[in-house]
Amino acid sequence: MTYKELSEKIFKAGKNKFDDMETYIEQNKEIEIAVFNGEIDRYNISETEGLSLRGITKGKMGYSYTERLDESSINMLIEEAEENGKYIDTIDKEIIYGGSKEYKKLNNYNPKLKEIPLENKIEFVRSLEREAYSLDSRIVSVSYCIYNEKENSRYLYNTKGLDLEDKRNLAISFIQVVAKEKEDTKTGISYRIVKDFSELDYKAMAKEAVDEATSRLGGKPIKSGDYPVIIRNDVFAEILGAFSSVLYADSVQKGLSLFEGKIDKEVANNKFTLVDDPFIEEGFNSCSFDGEGTATKAKKVIDKGVLKTYLYNWKSALKDGVESTGNGFRRSYKSNVSTSTTNLYVDKGEKSLDELMQILGKGLMITEVQGLHSGLNPVSGDFSLSAQGYLIENGEISKPVNLITIAGNFFQTLMDIEEIGNDFRFASNGVGSPSIMIRKLSIAGE
Repeated sequence: MTYKELSEKIFKAGKNKFDDMETYIEQNKEIEIAVFNGEIDRYNISETEGLSLRGITKGKMGYSYTERLDESSINMLIEEAEENGKYIDTIDKEIIYGGSKEYKKLNNYNPKLKEIPLENKIEFVRSLEREAYSLDSRIVSVSYCIYNEKENSRYLYNTKGLDLEDKRNLAISFIQVVAKEKEDTKTGISYRIVKDFSELDYKAMAKEAVDEATSRLGGKPIKSGDYPVIIRNDVFAEILGAFSSVLYADSVQKGLSLFEGKIDKEVANNKFTLVDDPFIEEGFNSCSFDGEGTATKAKKVIDKGVLKTYLYNWKSALKDGVESTGNGFRRSYKSNVSTSTTNLYVDKGEKSLDELMQILGKGLMITEVQGLHSGLNPVSGDFSLSAQGYLIENGEISKPVNLITIAGNFFQTLMDIEEIGNDFRFASNGVGSPSIMIRKLSIAGE
């Protein structure tokens, strides 16, 4: 029985209990290969699938889900969704969406990735670890050396005739090395997110991780004070991702975002443009429809420093009397619909990282932060994060810096942007950015 046939049986069985119904089905396949000291340390192949039912009656939405995708689960799904809906107290209106006029066709699935022999993928990870050890005698350990391949399929059907599906896949490789000199130890990482296996270059990745680790040796804190700062591309993307909820309409409606009332007002330096683009090829959150069946669209959330839109699902959109922006997503089939970005990224500028350092003259470049989950407050925008990086003097890297804390306010930091680089990159959280030069941040060191 196909997913569509199962959905139709569910709709038929629940027609007397709900005004409208929707099924959301997700399939996930994953391969994980990890090596340690040349041996396969972890090798997992997993497959999961699940179905969630949303049913609406008298304006109340009920949810249920199952991992059993057959007729035996139908009655349970309907009963649990009905029961769940009874306890919804919110007066916010929700809908089962009938569908958009047009959906963009995307080519998110590369069948060749799956066809690469498993032996090649294992050999790649082994070569990556081996290369890292060979580059520098100070590399004493490779903490992580992983190849991860993910495949995701989504199916969405409802009683209004919606019939959607998509499929995507990608590969992620990650290595972390440890360098040691006397009593000083430092780590360095490298990662790649690709849809084409041939784009994985173990020599380039190993060199990147080793160079970062060895260049950090001898790092010391600097004197506390306010410093002009370059936040490296991947680090700014991680910070931006941690604060992304301030862009969500439901956060604004709950009083949890200082962007409330700021539409068409300046919220960042005019060099800063922030885009949510579900169609970008190198993005791994690309999709033609969201978790409610709304066609996704590319949009400038902040355009040359001016806030242009919040990100909406249908529940928050109806509350504001607007259309959904196609940002109603689910973390999995087990989750309710919430709000999320697709491929969120900062438009790149024209200057290289070397040029940014020349303009900076003297200051800091931040290359790693820790404590993103505990060291920031999305509501106030305040952050205080353990960090490391390099002291910049005379426009060049002078020496490594560690054991420092950077502190500031995210909303003020957006206003304090001075330059934006052209070294664009997606971070491992799916957010992309070039390196960003900030007028000043507070540094706690010696």
